[in-house]
Amino acid sequence: MLTAGQSISNAMSDIQKPRPRHPEKAHKPDNPVQTCKPAWIRVKAPVSRAYHETRQIVRDHKLNTVCEEAACPNIGECWAKKHATMMIMGEICTRACSFCNVATGRPNALDPFEPTNVAQAVAKLGLEHVVITSVDRDDLDDGGAAHFAEVITAIREASPETTIEVLTPDFLRKEGALEVVVAARPDVFNHNLETVPRLYGEVRPGARYFHSLRLLDRVKQIDSSLFTKSGLMVGLGEGREEVLQVMDDLRSADVDFLTIGQYLQPTPKHHVLDRFVTPDEFKDYEKRAFGKGFLMVSASPLTRSSYHAGEDFLRLRAAREAKLAAAG
Repeated sequence: MLTAGQSISNAMSDIQKPRPRHPEKAHKPDNPVQTCKPAWIRVKAPVSRAYHETRQIVRDHKLNTVCEEAACPNIGECWAKKHATMMIMGEICTRACSFCNVATGRPNALDPFEPTNVAQAVAKLGLEHVVITSVDRDDLDDGGAAHFAEVITAIREASPETTIEVLTPDFLRKEGALEVVVAARPDVFNHNLETVPRLYGEVRPGARYFHSLRLLDRVKQIDSSLFTKSGLMVGLGEGREEVLQVMDDLRSADVDFLTIGQYLQPTPKHHVLDRFVTPDEFKDYEKRAFGKGFLMVSASPLTRSSYHAGEDFLRLRAAREAKLAAAG
């Protein structure tokens, strides 16, 4: 029989145990992790003063960033330039994608002060372009669409010159949610397909490939002036022809901007890394994508949805203006 002291000790031990980051993956067998990375995928540890200043601003405004939560390899470079991708609606996702390092579970209530805090941070960082993403919030009636709109509005008021890019969930079974976000008029609407249709059951089990594709198509139907963008990871086991088919699917939805980057396996419980795609293969994908009519393409091992997003937005806008001038 346990003594009272032992019971209290055991209870305290239970309280102090950290919640597993990926409880839904705990039962899965470990996949091998390739610890030896090729030279083209290695990055330097973040040490700059500007990096720490950016980190402090994020902390002061109690914000989450996808840079940290998704363990982005570019955090040192981006934060040194005071570029941070804000992740709204908490740090816990309702989905369990096999590639993603964001924690899964039951999210907390939305923070009503978050739109203001995000807007203040954007102004303090002096961002010319900001990317706002989020966890999936299947627990909310609108999937968080109204919250996205509030954040966009708050940034417009606090930093009117800043261009805004949103990277949204798929709003699966959330009628009218997409329209709410589009009505707030971000400059770029991004939703990532992530991988080829064949791998969706393994990689994005809670999502539907053709729903995501229709979402992007619907944005242009609602407001053709908005730029649309989507991204793919490679190295998950996809074939080259499958990637080219996804490019065709995205162009059929009139998507303007495509990003392609290398998948990196966060833990042994995550989807196994099939292979490291070479820089020459990325260059070929970029060439083929431009040939299919995308206005802007970013394809490299370290490419992520928000990597160099500000510079790429300027190129994207210039490409559209050149296309319109040539047509006129």
